Amino acid sequence: MSGALAAAAAPRRPSQARAALLRGQGLVGLVLVGIVVLAGLLAPVLAPYGPNEQLADGNLLESTAGHLLGTDEVSRDVLSRLLYGIRVDLLVIFIAVPIGAAIGSLVGLLASTWGFADVIAQRTFDLILAFPALILAITLATIMGPGVVTVSVVIIAAEIPIFGRLVRTSVLSVRELPYVEASTVVGASRWWVLRRHVLPNSLESLTVQLAVSMSVAVFVEGAMSFLGIGVRPPTPSLGTLINDGMRNIYVAKVQVVGPLVAVVMLVLGFLLISQSLGKARRG
Repeated sequence: MSGALAAAAAPRRPSQARAALLRGQGLVGLVLVGIVVLAGLLAPVLAPYGPNEQLADGNLLESTAGHLLGTDEVSRDVLSRLLYGIRVDLLVIFIAVPIGAAIGSLVGLLASTWGFADVIAQRTFDLILAFPALILAITLATIMGPGVVTVSVVIIAAEIPIFGRLVRTSVLSVRELPYVEASTVVGASRWWVLRRHVLPNSLESLTVQLAVSMSVAVFVEGAMSFLGIGVRPPTPSLGTLINDGMRNIYVAKVQVVGPLVAVVMLVLGFLLISQSLGKARRG
C-alpha cells in the first residue's frame, strides 16, 4: 500500500531548489551569507586583536594600516570586535530561528489535527501577533533583563505564530488533495498521512519562510542592541557596534561602516535565498 500511495503523491523537487541556489540571485545570496558566516567562524584567526583588548595606539582612530576600521573610544580595535560580533549574531540567528520554527510547526500540526487545540493555538497566535516585535522586545527585556538570551526569546516568540499558521494552512490544504484522501480511504492512519504526504509537501514553504525569518532576526538583534535592550556591553554584536559607531560618527566615521555592511550582506543574502527558493517552488 505504501509504495502505491507514495507513487501517487505529488512530486517533490529538491533538485530544483538546489539548482535555484546555485545560479542567479540564489547564488549571490549564498555568497553574501557565506562571506559573513566565514568571517565570524574564522574570527579567532582573522582578528588582529582580542574583542575587548585595549590598545596603546590611541582611541577613536580613523582607518590605518594597523586598524582598518579604526578604534573606539576605549582604544579597542573595531575590526576585531566586528568579527567577534558577527559570531554572536550567527549564534542567535541559527539557534533562535530554528527553535521558533520547530515549536511553531509542532503547534501548527497539533492545531490542524484537533479542533480544541486549534482554537487555543489561534487565540495564542493572535495575542503574540498583536504586539509589534519592538514592543514585545521591550516587554521581555523589562521582565528578563537585556542579554543574548532575551534577544533569542524575542525571536523565538515572534517566529512561533508565523510558522504555526504556515504549517496549519499547509496541512489543511494538502490533506484535501485526492491522493491524500485516497490514502485515508484505504486505511492509512492520520499520523502516517502527515508523515508521508503532508509534511514533505510543506517543507518547501517552510524553507522559504526560514530564510525570510533569518533576515528578520538580524534586524531584531540589531534593533534591540542598538536601543540598549539586547546584547550587553562589552560583548560585541552588530547592533551594539552600530550603536557605538553612530555615537562616534562625527569623530571616526569609519567605525559604523563595517557593522552596517555586515547587516546589509546578511539581510540581503537571506532575502535573495528566500526569493530564489520561492521561484523554484512556484516553477
